[in-house]
Amino acid sequence: MPQKSVNPGSMEIKIDKKSDDLLARIKKTALKKIGPEDTVLVWPNLVYLELIAMMFALAILLFLCLYSPAPLEELASADTTPNPTKAPWYFLGLQELLVFFDPWLAGVVLPSLIMVGLILIPYIDPNPKGKGYYTFSERKFSVIGFSFGLALWYILIVVGVWFRGLDWSWYWPWDDPHMHQPAGAVKLVDLQVILQSTLGLSETPVATLGRYVVSMANLITWGIFVGYYAIGFAIPFLIFRNFYNKLGFVRYNLTMFFFLSMLGVPMKIFLRLLADIKYVLVTPWFNI
Repeated sequence: MPQKSVNPGSMEIKIDKKSDDLLARIKKTALKKIGPEDTVLVWPNLVYLELIAMMFALAILLFLCLYSPAPLEELASADTTPNPTKAPWYFLGLQELLVFFDPWLAGVVLPSLIMVGLILIPYIDPNPKGKGYYTFSERKFSVIGFSFGLALWYILIVVGVWFRGLDWSWYWPWDDPHMHQPAGAVKLVDLQVILQSTLGLSETPVATLGRYVVSMANLITWGIFVGYYAIGFAIPFLIFRNFYNKLGFVRYNLTMFFFLSMLGVPMKIFLRLLADIKYVLVTPWFNI
């Protein structure tokens, strides 16, 4: 039988053609997923924007330094204590929280929750969108939650820098910072004392847990505290079920705990300012 001869050159042409077709399909698939109109080069597009943003921020800082320079005070003396004694501006948020919260809560618990919450954000947020580009529509809850916490912290710093004066009293910009504010007749009262007076509840113990005497007013305050978290956990679970399904059980509970704790800070501040409530919950171990 006659045998067919194979031309090596034709085999190379066929292999090259198949390789070209494979590369073309890969490029076509990649362009469909990314799209050339959605991509730009890091240099010069991104680098120029970062340079402009850096120069703009530097100009603002230079203007603030010239307009309001850091005050130079006399040397520290053990015989003279400045009034008020203010921490550096980046710690004034914590110092302002001490006005509204128990020291251990404002100085230890809340800062620890802030640091742990920021560390856990990459692990409890499974949303793959918004990585490498700025977006609000695809990450509304994350952006709103982070912006709320950041704005709250900045507001506390602003209050501590410009609105606190002698004896850590409130001073408006038009008040004389060298004159003491008149001593007010405001008396802070715990929530359970308010409940006892308004509802006529007796102080008769309902239960005793060691040295902790539980009264009816104290049970109500516990119900308010636990109910706040219970309702906050239940509403997204019942109404926004997709939110729960995306996060899962563990991530959902961690997210809601940190979010409700952050939301509770301004709520407690407003209770202090509007109703002169010192503590919502009083126990022998901690006060909230």
